[in-house]
Amino acid sequence: MYEIFEQLLQKNGATPYKVSKATGISQTTFSSWKQGKLTPKIDKMQKIADYFGVSVDYLMGNEVEENKKNYYYLDEEARDVLREIKINDKLRVLVDATKKLEPSDIEFIINMAKKLKKDNK
Repeated sequence: MYEIFEQLLQKNGATPYKVSKATGISQTTFSSWKQGKLTPKIDKMQKIADYFGVSVDYLMGNEVEENKKNYYYLDEEARDVLREIKINDKLRVLVDATKKLEPSDIEFIINMAKKLKKDNK
């Protein structure tokens, strides 16, 4: 499994650190997988598969060809944002909650988030 993970890292220009931050899986866990000390649990494998847009079967080496879940994105940043929303339940809830809001309400939330970020520095 780790060999396929490394191939996906290289193909997508990602690093274990970046995947760790996006999925919440520690770099220590990745290291343990690489050394064969731990076997990945299905929930963590699913997060990695979602991050790369592949199936768990592909990640486990059971599919010969990569599952074509990689959709067209305008750019790398948009792809990364969409991946983060997909794997982060809280962000997904936030995005879902804004779907039915008026543009002025969304602007209010953005300004509030900016103020919170500024206050926490």
